[in-house]
Formats: sequence, C-alpha cells, structure tokens
Amino acid sequence: MKQFKLAILASAIAGLTACGGDDGRNGANGSNGADGSNGVNSLITQTQLAAGDSNCPGGGIQFDSGADSNSNGVLETSEITDTKFVCEPFTGPAETDLIGNTRNNTWFSDAEAKIASATAPNLTRGAAKNVILFVGDGMGISTVTAARILAGQLNGELGEDHNLSFDLFPYSGLAKTYNVDAQTPDSAGTMTALMSGVKTDAGVIGVNENIVRGDCSTVAGNELVTALELAEIAGKSTGILSTARITHATPAATYAKSADRDWEDDGDMPAAAKDAGCEDIASQLINFKANLEARIGGVTVDGVDVVMGGGRRSFLPKDAAFNSPDAVSSVEGDRTDGRDLTAEWQALNPTGSYIFDKAGFNALNTETTTKVLGLFNESHMQYEADRKNDVAGEPSLRDMTGKAIEILNKNSEGFFLMVEAGRIDHAHHAGNAYNALTDAVELSEAVAKAVELTNSDETLIIVTADHSHVFTIAGYPKRGNPILGTVVDIGSTSPSLAADGMPYTTVGYTNGLGFRDLGDETDADEGYNSAIDAGRQDLLLVDTQSPGFHQEALVPLGSETHAGEDVGVYAKGPGAALVSGTNEQNVIFHVMNYAADLANKANSKQVAP
Repeated sequence: MKQFKLAILASAIAGLTACGGDDGRNGANGSNGADGSNGVNSLITQTQLAAGDSNCPGGGIQFDSGADSNSNGVLETSEITDTKFVCEPFTGPAETDLIGNTRNNTWFSDAEAKIASATAPNLTRGAAKNVILFVGDGMGISTVTAARILAGQLNGELGEDHNLSFDLFPYSGLAKTYNVDAQTPDSAGTMTALMSGVKTDAGVIGVNENIVRGDCSTVAGNELVTALELAEIAGKSTGILSTARITHATPAATYAKSADRDWEDDGDMPAAAKDAGCEDIASQLINFKANLEARIGGVTVDGVDVVMGGGRRSFLPKDAAFNSPDAVSSVEGDRTDGRDLTAEWQALNPTGSYIFDKAGFNALNTETTTKVLGLFNESHMQYEADRKNDVAGEPSLRDMTGKAIEILNKNSEGFFLMVEAGRIDHAHHAGNAYNALTDAVELSEAVAKAVELTNSDETLIIVTADHSHVFTIAGYPKRGNPILGTVVDIGSTSPSLAADGMPYTTVGYTNGLGFRDLGDETDADEGYNSAIDAGRQDLLLVDTQSPGFHQEALVPLGSETHAGEDVGVYAKGPGAALVSGTNEQNVIFHVMNYAADLANKANSKQVAP
C-alpha cells in the first residue's frame, strides 16, 4: 500500500507543478521553482486522509497549492487557491464487519469454526429465508419426556410412545448450558449465548463476559450483536413472543444490552446506574430502532414488528391514572420517570396496534397489520392451565405464534421470530409439575402451528431450552402409569411403597418449596403463599394428578433451582443438519446465522458515511 501511495504522490505533484512556469502573480513570468518577478513562491502541501473522510471514503491524499504571499515558507489557509484529492479505492461499507468485534471473542470464533467445518447434506449458506427460534424456558430433557407422556395420556394413550411436534424433527442434538462464571446457569447468560454466539456471565444481557454485573460503565465496548438485530439490518421482519414479561431475561436478550437482567424498568434500577446514564430494558425496547442505528453507523432499521407478551408494569408510570382496564394492582405501573412507553411506542408507530387483551388480539387483521405491541398482563402472562381465569382474557402461545407469522410473512425478505414458553420455568421454580408440563405441551402446539404456516424449504425452525431444572422421573412405574401419579409397579394396581411405608410420585424435585395439596388451583404461584414443607409426606389419600398438587422436594429452598445438565436442540428446514452431537450452547446462533446468512446480508445493507 505504501508503494501505491508514493506513486499517487509522484504523479499528483507532476500534474500540479506542470504549470508553464507561471508561479508569479499579475502575469509575471518565472521558471519552475524560481521566484516570479514579484518575488513570491508557489507552495504545495499534502495531507494524508484517513478512511471515512468525506472527500475520500477509502482514505487518500489532499493536495493544496497557492502562492506564499507573506513569504514565510508556509502555505496558510488564506493562501490556498487550489485543492485536489487523490483517493484510494473505496470498496464500500461491506468492509465494516458488523460482528467484527465479536469475531475476536474465543466463544464466537470456536463456534464459527465448528460450523464452517461441518459436513452434512443440503447445507447451502443463506438457504433459509425465515428463522424461528422456540425456547422452552427451563425445558430440560426430563421435562420434554414427561410432557410427551402427559400429552399422550391426555389423548387417551399410554403416553410413552406419543410424540411432541418437535420430537418428529429430522435433526437433533444437545447443548451445554453453563455460563462463563456459573456451572448451573441462568436465563440471561444462556439466552445471550443463543442470540449472539457468545457465552457470557450469569445475570447480564447482550454483553460479553468482560462486563461487571451491575456496573453499567462496563457495558460500552462489550455489547454483542444479536440474530434479531442482524435480521433487522438485513431487511427482514422481526418478532418477539413470550408468556413471561417481555422485559424478562429471555426475550430481553434479543434486543437489550444491560449490566443487570433485573433492570426491567427505571424503578428497578439503583440511583447510581440511572445517574450514569444506563437505560432500562423496557425503554431499550421502545428505543430499539434509534439505539441500533446509533450504535452501528450506516444502518437503517424499522424496529421490531411484532412484540407480544406480559410485563405492562415496566411500560407505565407509577400512577393509577395510567392503569389498564384489567389492572389487578391498585397502581399497575412501576416507572418512576413518568414516561408512558405504550404512548411513546404508538407515537413512533402511528399505524401500529397497541393491544392489551384477548379482544384486541382477536381484532388484529394480519393482512393489514404491520406493527403490534401486545402487553397482556401487568406481570407475566397466565399459565396455560390458568389462562381462562385472566381478567380480560389472553391469547395462547399457539395463537400468538400463528398471528405473528401471518403478519411477518408478508415481507419478501423473510423474517426472524423468537418464541418463548417462559412459564415452564416458573412452574418448576414453584415445584408444580402440572403447570410446567402443560405449558411445555402448549409450546409443542405453537411449534406445530409454525410448521403448518411455513414452508419447510425456506424456514429454519429450532426448538431448544435455555437451561434445565432439578426435575426427575423416578421409580419403576408400569407402562401407561399416569406421569403425575404415584408409582405403580409392573403387574400391580396398588401404589408402590418406599422404605418409609408411604407411596411416592414418579416425578419430583431435588430441592424447592416441597409438598402442597391445593386441589384444583391452576396458578402454580399460589404455592409461594405457604411455608416450605420439604421432605416426605403420606400421599395415600392425595390426588397427585390435580393441578394444585406440588411435588415433594428433598432440599428445602424458597424456590426450586435450575439444573446444569445439557438440553435438547431440535431442528428442521434449511441448515437444520448442522444441529447434531453435543455443542456449546452459543453454536446455535451460528447455525441460524449460517442458514440465513444473516451477518453477510446485514453487512451488505450498510450505507457509506
């Protein structure tokens, strides 16, 4: 490159000095390099221009010439009479790699190399027009197995040979879920790995492991680009669905950068973080377009197209005047800054639809709707088993998935959609297998709906979990024994007895709140209203299959915990063959990126400064 610049300089100087000796003034003639009749010299200066210069985007040299009127041997600005530019070739914005900073991360580069070296049939980069990522929060292998059996038994089958919709996907593998700093992970770190291709610490969102949790000054420079952001830049439509709060860790990791997963609204943030200029997660969702365009120069996006879930409280002021018609709390909102983010979203999307209940959802016309913000509950949405008890009604995960696809599918460039069954995790934490499994079955229904509405030749669908739970299937029950029942041995009709002389259930928890017998109660969270009751109970006269039964737990804790084992990954569509074997969890991003060629397509959309 240095020789090239020298050649440019030589030819440029030759062109600028070949002026017939007329370097004097007022028509006086002189020879090149000599004084004119009035004793004034002509001067030429050169200035090296860096890449990105407005005159030479690729860099180059600026030549200024003029007469040294004050004879000080320096060409001053007022003396310049001519300026020329010799620019180096500019190859365009594709040279700016949107994930260039991320590529230096070992987690990212190792996973990228794994995908690049994979051999499997029908692996064409960019063959996937659409990508749908389903995340069953807390849906470990034991949860999948038990949900499969329950779904079959609810259909009058024995259950074990039943299949959930994603059981039939042609490709599957395992993902290792640990966080960089944790053997047993949390959802913030695991979902960041799924969405960005980089493993990170527990409790932080959209940033790498170099951050310090709770210190927002460490965020700058450590932000990660997500698959949803790349899809946005590439011109695809995007959507985020969750039965949890839309600001909760899993959905937030698709769009936010936060030093702490708990900063869902400004009311959740410490004063030091707000004083330092940190932005809460709900505000980041509303400002997604502006934030992304500011963080990555030269890109234009139109914002997330479909957002549906719970969590209205983080979008409304802490003022009863802003309560929704179906508010349960006397003051629904949590924001202390007085902002009504639902109104801000509507102002940014004047033709979009803000909805908060089943009636508003049912009224959506997917043929004409392009933007939707649906916040169906003050906090998390209801458990599937408890959904009919919601004050204003809520759509099911299956219904939200169907509407979202119908809205997003109108874009000829395709779409990216993340769907989370968030309350599988919450029911497990409460020690209630009934709700955890029924929500997992509902996720299967949502996956089936996605398969029905998309073309498998152009849509990659991946179903996985962020982590598992300490949920077990134990004993030696006979074939077809109710999965939520007590263990009955092969050839027997009576419950098996443990060494303590009491029956025991097939499914249970290693730790947690322990036994509750709440009968027909379909809200698993009611279990938190009773004291911890770990250890053995006499279940002989207890209906362990009722919605309100909470399984026994060995270790007494205020909430059941996550587990650290691998989780399943199930895939179909273009690029699905890359899902095989046991992988680091962050590899899943690379499967999606390869299948849809997200990074390259996003890079190509950049506009030169």
